[in-house]
Amino acid sequence: MEPLKIPFKIAFRHASAERVETSSLWARAFLERDIVGYGESCPRPYVTSESLDTAQVFFRRHELAWRERIFDVASLGGWIASHVPEIDRNPAAWCAVELAVLDALAKDRGETVDRLLARPELEGTFLYTAVLGDAEPETFKVTAGQYRRFGFSDFKVKLSGNLDRDRQKLSILRSVGAESIRLRVDANNLWRAGDEAVRFLRALDYPFFAIEEPLQANEYEPLARVSDALACPIVLDESMLRVEQLHLLAPSSNRWIVNVRVSKMGGLIRSIAIVETARRLGLPIIVGAQVGETSLLTRAALTVARAAGDSLVAQEGAFGTKLLEHDICDPPLMFGQGGILDLAAFPSLQQPGFGIV
Repeated sequence: MEPLKIPFKIAFRHASAERVETSSLWARAFLERDIVGYGESCPRPYVTSESLDTAQVFFRRHELAWRERIFDVASLGGWIASHVPEIDRNPAAWCAVELAVLDALAKDRGETVDRLLARPELEGTFLYTAVLGDAEPETFKVTAGQYRRFGFSDFKVKLSGNLDRDRQKLSILRSVGAESIRLRVDANNLWRAGDEAVRFLRALDYPFFAIEEPLQANEYEPLARVSDALACPIVLDESMLRVEQLHLLAPSSNRWIVNVRVSKMGGLIRSIAIVETARRLGLPIIVGAQVGETSLLTRAALTVARAAGDSLVAQEGAFGTKLLEHDICDPPLMFGQGGILDLAAFPSLQQPGFGIV
């Protein structure tokens, strides 16, 4: 396991961080007959309290045990089940390892990761959201215009907490045709008090589709009051890391949308379990992405989006070389016109493993 750093073509900023390059982990799993599997994750201190350093400590602590005990999907699942608290503390670190192991095992069996996990094979198209960071007005305007000309209709905007600055963003969106845009905003845990968040969001005077993480993480009752006050569902991201948290939401599922990101959930297997539980509880799902993901995490997230079925209300990611100076995968797996990723354009995804590296 090693850090993966790829420069961005443009800096990306939100309330919790600003990035000019990836901050990711790249893992490799080796089997006999020169089979190599690859995995990726994005540790984020403000999401899962992880860093690149803590992830590598986790890797060194368990590497020998993985070599000795994991040899197929059943033993992989057994290790996950017997180490839940450890993975809960290190979800991104485990994610990179798990994806690499799944890729290697599937390649060894000559089948896709989906078939290895007894999931339906991927097919069709996937629709992605245009994501706008907290950029300066001119940059924001240029980027918003590019998205609109490219045919996007689903948007997510990062808020700054500065009312004039955020109003200006919404004014720019109106100028590029907001009447046909479905918009959600992401506050990245800006406010500590619900009434403060409500006053700010009302002052923006915009019919948001949803509001992501306006308060500190895991403040479910205050978040529910914000949802009721604004008559708008709350997207849970930093507040949704483990499957048991879903049962806190079931009594009022209309208030919530669950953001599932493979890296923060602790890998593909746990992400699928969260999606399946959310569907049973009637909770809508967004399959999210961490800024700076390469095509490998984009590919893993397609399996999660397929598992979400008709509960999927939005999907993020698939930026590839639209954001990165280069992608680890060739060709990069990314959306096209209208935010659509058409699997017919990527026949390599039918190859063994994840089909991209």
